[in-house]
Amino acid sequence: MRIEYKNIEFELKALTEIKLPDFKGSAFRGGFGHIFRKITCVLKRLNCLECPLKNQCIYSYVFETPPLENSNILNMSNYEKIPHPFIFEPPETKKKLFQPEETLNLKILLIGKAMEFAPYFIYTISELGKVGIGKGRGKFTVENINIGEKLLFHLNNINIRESYSVLKIRAITPLRIKYNRDLVRDIEFHILIRSLLRRLSLIYYFHIKPEILIHEPKELIRKAETVKKVQDITFWYDWERYSSRQDKRMKLGGVIGEIIYKGNISIFIPYVKAGEILHVGKGTSFGLGKYEIVEFST
Repeated sequence: MRIEYKNIEFELKALTEIKLPDFKGSAFRGGFGHIFRKITCVLKRLNCLECPLKNQCIYSYVFETPPLENSNILNMSNYEKIPHPFIFEPPETKKKLFQPEETLNLKILLIGKAMEFAPYFIYTISELGKVGIGKGRGKFTVENINIGEKLLFHLNNINIRESYSVLKIRAITPLRIKYNRDLVRDIEFHILIRSLLRRLSLIYYFHIKPEILIHEPKELIRKAETVKKVQDITFWYDWERYSSRQDKRMKLGGVIGEIIYKGNISIFIPYVKAGEILHVGKGTSFGLGKYEIVEFST
């Protein structure tokens, strides 16, 4: 089974001084949602769930994806939201102050059906530049846009020639992973795999094709529980953002750093590689949950 996605890369030029926080995803993603709604929402209602056009509305699909009728994948409870079909990957530079004429880069990854709406994402970023981002609402213009080709990740078609026993990952942006409804600081392998399986399954079902992606998740989780965490060089990174929609400040801390796992890793390689592209945990639309595979070894 395959997951389809597309990258849009923006080169932005500052028109005025732009002041951004340490984690820049919140600055871009925060203003984006308001403008995207203004552009695409027809009835301008505050609550998408009560809107008669919710199943045909671009904004509703992208930001408030309505569940399919009679869908109950993974015993999905009422409190759990469907993953957004997009991921913001903001500049990773630690630089926070951009002067006029300086450039910065932004990447947006669109998943499945959301690829159809690429022009709306591009236009919204252009409009966001006029409104401004960060402290003081620094303005920017879009200098260049690179719209990538549709990419395919074949989850069950990865050629694994060796038996791997060691996996080392590096969390680049905060990993906000929940287990038993609580955020965890100690990310055991089975907790990582549970989060990946859930995210990939929901993305596939609601944004690719309404079919079951992983047929025996309990067996995979049982095997994941035998893989041990042998080194943990991580720390908890706390940051906040203000949500205008909810009218409150939100804490969005998570785990950053490197973790080494040891055990029968081979059968999990497709899921770990998929997560490297599609992120893992909560807050992925802001760019949270980004990690890279540092090492696979025998």
